Amino acid sequence: MIIHRRANTSKRLVYVAVANKPHKYPYGRSRILYIGSTKKGASRVAASAAAKARELLKEHGVTTLEFYTLRCPGRQHVKTWMKLERGLLLVFRERFGVIPTANKQGKRMKWTDELSFFTRSRLSSALEKYS
Repeated sequence: MIIHRRANTSKRLVYVAVANKPHKYPYGRSRILYIGSTKKGASRVAASAAAKARELLKEHGVTTLEFYTLRCPGRQHVKTWMKLERGLLLVFRERFGVIPTANKQGKRMKWTDELSFFTRSRLSSALEKYS
């Protein structure tokens, strides 16, 4: 696992678990296996990586996992990192038919105000970068 200085400077992050091999979803293939968020910073990403590794490495053909962090600018009285996670999960579900394999919540999630903070194309490009 590689942690860059940028991830250490920010507490509120969204992170993406990416496998070495694409996973089959109903509408295509993606290397993304998990999308999560944290309020605690890079230490929580490391703890999540250790916890999720046992589950995700059981997938057929998955030998390595990489965790990438995403940040967004803050706004007063808005948990933007949670909006970013929701937006990524919703766009992922639209693109691939279901939420990522290791995610438990988000199966029936609906759009609320995520598109007032992030554009759909920006969310899509962030997912395509790691897919």
